[in-house]
Amino acid sequence: MSLIQRLSVLGMAAMAMGLVASHDYGEALTKSILFYEGQRSGKLPPTQRITWRKDSALRDGFEIGVDLVGGYYDAGDNVKFTFPMAFSITMLAWSVLEFGQSLGTDLQHSLKAIQWGTDYLLKATSIPGFVFAQVGDPYGDHNCWERPEDMDTPRTPYAVSKEFPGSEVSAEIAAALAASSMVFRPINRGYSARLLKRARMVFEFADKYRGSYNDSLGPWACPFYCDYSGYQDELVWGAAWLLRATKAPYYRNYVLANIQNLDKSSSFAEFGWDTKHAGINVLVSRLIKSQTPKPFITNADKFVCSVLPESPTVSVSYLPGGLLIKPGGSNLQHATALSFLLLVYSRPLSKDSRVIHCGNVVATPARLLQVARSQVDYILGSNPLNMSYMVGYGKKFPERIHHRGSSLPSITLHPQHIDCTGGATYFYTNNPNPNLLTGAVVGGPDIKDSYADSRADFAHSEPTTYINAPLVGLLAYFKSH
Repeated sequence: MSLIQRLSVLGMAAMAMGLVASHDYGEALTKSILFYEGQRSGKLPPTQRITWRKDSALRDGFEIGVDLVGGYYDAGDNVKFTFPMAFSITMLAWSVLEFGQSLGTDLQHSLKAIQWGTDYLLKATSIPGFVFAQVGDPYGDHNCWERPEDMDTPRTPYAVSKEFPGSEVSAEIAAALAASSMVFRPINRGYSARLLKRARMVFEFADKYRGSYNDSLGPWACPFYCDYSGYQDELVWGAAWLLRATKAPYYRNYVLANIQNLDKSSSFAEFGWDTKHAGINVLVSRLIKSQTPKPFITNADKFVCSVLPESPTVSVSYLPGGLLIKPGGSNLQHATALSFLLLVYSRPLSKDSRVIHCGNVVATPARLLQVARSQVDYILGSNPLNMSYMVGYGKKFPERIHHRGSSLPSITLHPQHIDCTGGATYFYTNNPNPNLLTGAVVGGPDIKDSYADSRADFAHSEPTTYINAPLVGLLAYFKSH
């Protein structure tokens, strides 16, 4: 893309932004956190606000004598995948650590969302030498269109161990627990200490017994959450969060010694549940500053230059309407995660009065904020369709999302069991989903800024926990700025 084309994208995006009134970031923030209550698995509390959801999967793990009740369903299905769940918790915790002072009344709901996840991660790591990476047979589940409350597909637990390692899922759990321990430290020191102790233990397990869970659990984890970038990035990511939580020299030395092991072929603009490279550089650039040379700052700067549309080294694409896009489904996960990093990295740049040079382009902290905000605004309705991609926000939003619980009648209105094939009628209907999964952000538009609003088009119409998690931090910041 030439500079003229890139500037054209920015111009069209600015025009699109002008079509919609300024956004209510506070409303969107509240709803983005509420979404997590719709994804809960297990015994729901009396304070449950998405009331069409009821108790589900109350016997998870019981067949092997382990309590694996709780946690989150990752998306529109009824499987619990620990790898993306843990990443979602890491990002929710990071959002609170960075922007907690801007959350206001939503802080308590954010803490509950994090603890719903960390309570489960403690259960998934409760047996020394084992880490439960998944609950539920994904093929059986995906072949059915069933409410989680009706689930009668196999709830098989899958674990990694010393003999069958899974360093990526284990190290991501360590990152989530370490980050969350800092969130709870001022509030509940006992719980915080428990999270940190388990984070250390699980990280040691991940590092000592190295290997990818693709090799041990591939037939069940793949192709849904295959780890394509290797496990080295999760090991460094987990150590970086333990460094931030403990300031222990061991983790500092570990990060410096193992950073060379990262896959050099990965783009500087890679960050999500699978690949942690850009996140590592932004996070560690603020933790290790005395090192010479400064590889993390250099690489974080390269991340910025690989994302800004006007940069000569940009490695992502932008739609005509201004949305950042990468190959594959659930694209808004990239828009929210990379925008979150731009926002976080803009803060030390601003504090140090520093700019980034991308060839002949100068990137100021204000420019990073501008790009991040443009992505949030696109999601909320500043786009060619004038529609919000967040369910329940704005006048026009997705109505036929790929989500079993949302698309099937609630237990309250239809208490009779709906079996595996009984849900097909509801899947294929053109009627809007009967239950509003408020705050859910779907996969997003296609490469032409269009959106079909079709349940079958799961690459674009399915919400996920890891799309929303970085968005919480972004919305908290823009609400107060």
